[in-house]
Amino acid sequence: QVQLVESGGGLVQAGGSLRLSCAASGGAFSRYGMGWFRQAPGKEREFVAGITWSGGRTIYADSVKGRFTISGADDVNTVSLQMDSLKPEDTAVYYCAADLTRKSFVRIGVTDYYYWGQGTQVTVSS
Repeated sequence: QVQLVESGGGLVQAGGSLRLSCAASGGAFSRYGMGWFRQAPGKEREFVAGITWSGGRTIYADSVKGRFTISGADDVNTVSLQMDSLKPEDTAVYYCAADLTRKSFVRIGVTDYYYWGQGTQVTVSS
């Protein structure tokens, strides 16, 4: 049973940065594709960024491309999301998730991911 725990959320002013981390237990990240999703109040959960199980490919939502960076560290079973140039519209609960398939591409659907963390709140003030 894989457990994912996010950390690093908080309140930041527009233009600032935050780094989210997702720690895994019960499994190694090198086995799974990993994704970050977010959900704002009244909106559906949406894909933000993902990385393949090999770490060789990453993909980002257009809304965060050039501002966010996903990375994985198998030796410490952590996947991170560096968020720079934050905007008020980035405000949401952010979730990390594990895709159990070992595909060579990143999947971006909510239903493609099997394990989910509990989420961490990110609030960006204007």
